[in-house]
Amino acid sequence: MPTRDQMWSRIGGTVDLLVVGGGINGAGIARDAARRGLSVLLVEQNDLAFGTSSRSSKLVHGGLRYLEQMEFSLVFEAVSERRVLLDIAPHLVNPLGFLFPIFKGSRQSLATLKAGMWLYDGLSLFRSPKLHRSLTPADVAEEEPLLRQEGLKGAPLYYDCATDDARLTLESALDAARLGAVIATWTRCVSFVKGEQGRIRGAVLEDVRTGATREVAAHAVINATGPWTDKTIALGTPLDRTLLRPTKGVHIVVPADRLPVQQAVVCLHPTDGRVLFAIPWGDATYIGTTDTDWEGDPADVSADASDVTYLIDASNAYFPGQDLTPDDVISTWAGLRPLMRPVGADAEVDESAVSREHQVVVGQDGLITIAGGKLTTFRKMSAEVVDTAVKMLRLSGHLTRPLSPAGTEREPLPGAVGWPADDDHDRVARRVAEVADGHLTPETARLLTDTYGMTAMALASEVREDPSLATPLCPGRPEIELQVRYAARHELAASVADVLVRRTQLFYREADQALGAAERVGEILAAELGWDAEHTAASVEAYRQRVAASRRWRSG
Repeated sequence: MPTRDQMWSRIGGTVDLLVVGGGINGAGIARDAARRGLSVLLVEQNDLAFGTSSRSSKLVHGGLRYLEQMEFSLVFEAVSERRVLLDIAPHLVNPLGFLFPIFKGSRQSLATLKAGMWLYDGLSLFRSPKLHRSLTPADVAEEEPLLRQEGLKGAPLYYDCATDDARLTLESALDAARLGAVIATWTRCVSFVKGEQGRIRGAVLEDVRTGATREVAAHAVINATGPWTDKTIALGTPLDRTLLRPTKGVHIVVPADRLPVQQAVVCLHPTDGRVLFAIPWGDATYIGTTDTDWEGDPADVSADASDVTYLIDASNAYFPGQDLTPDDVISTWAGLRPLMRPVGADAEVDESAVSREHQVVVGQDGLITIAGGKLTTFRKMSAEVVDTAVKMLRLSGHLTRPLSPAGTEREPLPGAVGWPADDDHDRVARRVAEVADGHLTPETARLLTDTYGMTAMALASEVREDPSLATPLCPGRPEIELQVRYAARHELAASVADVLVRRTQLFYREADQALGAAERVGEILAAELGWDAEHTAASVEAYRQRVAASRRWRSG
């Protein structure tokens, strides 16, 4: 895999598709288009999944609460795509139980919720990871002994999936690159180049690191910039209205021993009734999310003290014996949902009621924009966008050759190639440990398996050849130095934050948010990418600033 700098050097000439935005939609579009045989250039102003696509609730789910809003088509589409992602990314998309406790005075009755569960399973054509079960209060006490028992009437236990959202994005982009797409991170689209009748025919791109610019010609340009959608549209011919109503979603992370849950617990906030979750995450638990309107710079979104208090209050209402406080919070993350702005009579709806439907918009200048939607349905949205682009290319005469079927609904992501049909993570992890010839702990072997899928065998082989690569990045944790080198060589990592935030997630999981590992990560990246001392120090300092920004809520 070319490095990030090598990808930049390949920019030039003319491509069929220029995709602006390296989140889950942009990566999915690039993968779909490359699989059809189109030439593709994807540009991202930061790292892949820098924005919303690494700051979601990390769930692949049908959206049970959308049944309450009567959005049956959205639920059907989502549960269908959940099944697809289980098939093409089984190492990253894993079944997770969701317990939905109902108390006296809850706005939902237990009978209504039970009926909704059957509808939920039915919309999935009874292909959920497991069918739901109805638990009595005694059953709930056994499943989740810390959950409040006072007033508990019962709880359905249903199944959706958890995922690593950043890695789902990364593997989609890497598959596109394997098929010839150029994936240029840290590359900003600064302006569009227009031709006859004001139609966009390319763009001027800037290397964020050096300030160098290049112009590229493209027969079609796709805007997949999530919360930056309206800003990207403004580079061309502005629409008569803004497309998005972004809302901020905040999560907090606490040690698992402070909130040990066995499955995700659905909570209704005691103040406003909003649905949120407490979700197990290995040696941590995360709680979220909030849903408030946001009008600032998408790059500056972060948690504030009121967000953290809101989530702690919900947790303590459901798990009163744990008495969480702000001191228990290891880390936070905040992201923006790029929701479609309601129009007309729906313009003043509550944030949580804004539809998660998506829309493909073609501007007068030919810019194709994908707006709205949710993580779970990214693959299908991507296919719809590429279908739109192909029609434009054929109408304009820029595409006359036949294309191949994309097959993204059946072709596995890179880490899933060769994955066992029985989805046995433990068996793969044991094989990884064997390949490493005893130089990996069981915990690290399992981490590599869950992170890289079958690609973990290649990492294990490197450890066998050089056992020093198994040195932990943080004492007592399973993440190892090899992952940094691998990220630089094979995963387009180009900064300390790229590695610690999105390739390893130590930013969220380690007690000091991996500040103690930052300099060593910088040293490894410098050796791999040819950085000088000044560049290395700047990358380490940028990471420290990223950690500081995530902690601003502590000062008020």
